[in-house]
Amino acid sequence: MYITQGLHRHLQARPNATAIRFQGRSITYAEFAERVARLAGALRKRGVASGDRVAMLSVNSQRYIEYYQAVPWADAVLNPVNIRWSAAEIVYSLDDSETTVLIVDDTFLELGKRVIEQAQTLRTLIYAGDGETPKGMLNYEELIRHAAPIEDARRGGDRLLGIFYTGGTTGFPKGVMLSHSNVAFAALACLNAGVYGPDSAFLHVMPMFHLADFAAMTSLFFSGGTHVVLPGFNPAVVLETIASERINEVLLAPTMIQMLLDCRDANPSLAELDLSCIRTIGYGASPITPALLNRALQAFPAAGFSQGYGMTELAPMACMLGREFHGDEHHASGKMYSAGRPAVCVEVRIVDPDDREVPRGTVGEIVVRGPNVMLGYLNKPEATAEALRGGWMHTGDGGYMDEDGFVYVCDRLKDMIVSGGENIYSAEVETAIASHPAVAQCAVIGIPCDKWGETVHAVIIRKPGADLCSETIVAHCRERIAGYKCPRSVEFREALPLSSVGKVLKTELRDPFWQGRKRGIA
Repeated sequence: MYITQGLHRHLQARPNATAIRFQGRSITYAEFAERVARLAGALRKRGVASGDRVAMLSVNSQRYIEYYQAVPWADAVLNPVNIRWSAAEIVYSLDDSETTVLIVDDTFLELGKRVIEQAQTLRTLIYAGDGETPKGMLNYEELIRHAAPIEDARRGGDRLLGIFYTGGTTGFPKGVMLSHSNVAFAALACLNAGVYGPDSAFLHVMPMFHLADFAAMTSLFFSGGTHVVLPGFNPAVVLETIASERINEVLLAPTMIQMLLDCRDANPSLAELDLSCIRTIGYGASPITPALLNRALQAFPAAGFSQGYGMTELAPMACMLGREFHGDEHHASGKMYSAGRPAVCVEVRIVDPDDREVPRGTVGEIVVRGPNVMLGYLNKPEATAEALRGGWMHTGDGGYMDEDGFVYVCDRLKDMIVSGGENIYSAEVETAIASHPAVAQCAVIGIPCDKWGETVHAVIIRKPGADLCSETIVAHCRERIAGYKCPRSVEFREALPLSSVGKVLKTELRDPFWQGRKRGIA
């Protein structure tokens, strides 16, 4: 399998179908393929050889989608850059991967210039903006205009597709090496679950450097739908675009769903928009609380919801919870709040610290085996061996499996709180807190305690105008979870630190409390 297969299929069968809509412009599959072949030709003409790494530092755009197809078309390797990183982290990833080409847009031009001054392996810089081309850089559109199209190298199978860096919040990031087969499998797993089709109008609002969006993009190319692109996530713009472009598929992180609902509730004009076109809202990248999921189901009664659970190392799919499990029956059984069952061809187990499978209902580490599992971490053989020991990807997530094979994620093992010898899963406490009607968002961490080792600390954002105190939160939790799990301290903030895809950065919340002290959970 190779990642450009979908483009070839629809270039042959539906060349005049709309491939992309971006900033008021549409482009057909035939026009898109011509640009991809020319960009690939330009890369080869500029010395990009088989296996060379090509990076992109940009917001979402039509050009980003062209990059994802043109680089493997040229027999090269992708290296999409995390737009939230510092210059030092970006330079590390470029040098670690020996990236030779960097494509940068207007948004990150100044950051790109700082990176260019420090990176050791870059030899070609491409400006993918709409202004004047900076000195020393090549112009993206000029390259396409003057390059001859080349034949697709059809790089595929177990050959390296891309290096997708993960982490970076607790040290330098790790480069996850994914093959064409890894990502193609994840795309096919989505199609097998009934997500995406040739009539899909999919809205790209997740950042395109993130594998969740790339996997959805690949599924859409395989099925032949239309990519509708927004540069980034703005809740009002997203709602307006869904209505005006008649979007029927979208992938969102839970925090994005919450911001959409809050924005809609606060703006009567947005609440009146016709959003009946939405048929599937996919969610993932971080856990969703039952309170938020139920609110979303009520706000979009005509939409089907589906969840994907996984991580970059799993390309990124391990489990899926389809729309058929988002109803009253599975609300009552609790399965609606699970991560779903393993995707096709994927095996999942729950194991103890000695990698022995534990009985159903027992919490352990979630491990995964299948065609989705990464090739390894770039230049990190010890970390690769540790993660893939025994042939299973060790996710670092704690969870359990019920008798029907549904997986329930309790917590990241590193986020588990150990207090007085008891294991407390922050996700369980967060679910209890989030069920309070005055809570907009929350995060739970462990902070040091001389007596108990750690105690539960809650960080909460109140809903606008809400009157909420710590005593009320603790009392609310005591009605829902055991006393030892309830917060011992509460703080209220205006915002939580979030990653580019809406994950709460708990490391940033914990750091001030643990400076100069060693935490029991790594």
